[in-house]
Amino acid sequence: MIRDLITRNRSYRKYNQSHHIETTLIKDLIDLARLSPSAGNLQRLRFKLSNTEEDNAKIFSCLKWAAYLKNWKGPEEGERPSAYVILLGTQKKTANLACDAGIACQSILLGAVEAELRGCIFGSINKEKLRKLLKIPDKYSIIYAIALGKPKENIKLENVEKGNLKYWRDENNVHHVPKRKLADIII
Repeated sequence: MIRDLITRNRSYRKYNQSHHIETTLIKDLIDLARLSPSAGNLQRLRFKLSNTEEDNAKIFSCLKWAAYLKNWKGPEEGERPSAYVILLGTQKKTANLACDAGIACQSILLGAVEAELRGCIFGSINKEKLRKLLKIPDKYSIIYAIALGKPKENIKLENVEKGNLKYWRDENNVHHVPKRKLADIII
């Protein structure tokens, strides 16, 4: 069911790095994005995939992980993503691509959950460094990166307490994600 897929689709940040994700599966996930709605049906998104240790390390070095977890620099070796999808736009200005990119990310991530993988969307990217390392042509804007892998952490949804929306990890390394109640968001 779609509700189950959405509930299991969290921002995972620890993975079983040794689990290889086949190129064909990544292409299947990108195909879900291709089939998704596009504003004006302009289909301005392009995708760069990575599932090699060399390119994954390059991408990893360009990402900022979990801003709320102040003392955590990101996953250790062995817990890093097995693959990435970089979302690119065919225009330099990305503002009008936000809707398409959001839909594409959600489609890819829901497909990943269905395939027993998990992921995380990154907007905090050193884009110029990434462009140079992956030799991404200047004609494309870098919008997001999606990390993909076999999950290696537990995530628990919580009710928001005292307006605090920050996610956190407990002493057992369970990742807690506060969510507002439905009644609190319907006007």
